[in-house]
Amino acid sequence: MNSADIEAVKSYLLALQDNICTALQEEDGAITVVEDEWARQDGGGGRTRVMSEGAVIEKGGVNFSHVYGDNLPPSASVNRPELAGRSFQAMGVSLVIHPRNPFVPTSHANVRLFVAEKAGQPPVWWFGGGYDLTPYYGFEEDCVHWHQTAKNACQPFGEDLYPKFKKWCDDYFYLPHRQEPRGIGGLFFDDFNELGFSRSFALLQSIGDSYINAYRPLVARRKGLPYNDLQREFQAYRRGRYVEFNLVYDRGTIFGLQSGGRTESILMSLPPLVRWQYNWQPAADSDEAKLYRDFLTSRDWV
Repeated sequence: MNSADIEAVKSYLLALQDNICTALQEEDGAITVVEDEWARQDGGGGRTRVMSEGAVIEKGGVNFSHVYGDNLPPSASVNRPELAGRSFQAMGVSLVIHPRNPFVPTSHANVRLFVAEKAGQPPVWWFGGGYDLTPYYGFEEDCVHWHQTAKNACQPFGEDLYPKFKKWCDDYFYLPHRQEPRGIGGLFFDDFNELGFSRSFALLQSIGDSYINAYRPLVARRKGLPYNDLQREFQAYRRGRYVEFNLVYDRGTIFGLQSGGRTESILMSLPPLVRWQYNWQPAADSDEAKLYRDFLTSRDWV
């Protein structure tokens, strides 16, 4: 089957949102979750779930959206200019988790389907997404686990996919104006349809299902570690990089705003507390300096 089975993808994405939320609520134990179903004036809607003030998660969200319209937004056709002006459908699950403890990394994940249509021509579809990790204090074993899980998710679909998607993630989640990566990467892919619909969808499911297996053990391992005010300040400072990337470069954010998406859901990804400090530099050989030296660099973790 090479035609897009939109309802099958939608059913999977809604179940994925449920499964990830359940796992995160179990790991936290005291999180408040607000669910908000919304409709988009120009077509479609979504289901937003925002988590806040938990024992572990300071703020997070796991969103599902399915939107459609008459003209594909510019950000969605930047790599496929021949599709500009087509009608479109876009659906996906997008999430960001900002933990309270600075030893627990922030994580982001997204899996999505785009379909571009034009009368008299077959629909053009593609999948995209991935996940990436943003630690504030580095632990080698955490990074290895994250990337090994990502590699295992891709392995059944081709030996070349993990290294390809890893490099794509390293290149994408990079802040040119800072000349530094956002974190330690993971997987990123877009405009993907090369395996045919059924097999490409199976890859999307493997990646989507593996996210919680990659992230939850790190949360469990680090959530009880003691921390101090200076470590919280560094966490807030590094969160500033997260904000800068999301508002300046992130294609999902830009697409959501260009397509008239729900602003509250789009900007749910921003952290609750953040700080900028002029010309801050880490102390030599400190744990903060080690993050820059040993972790915020492109390297092979597995």
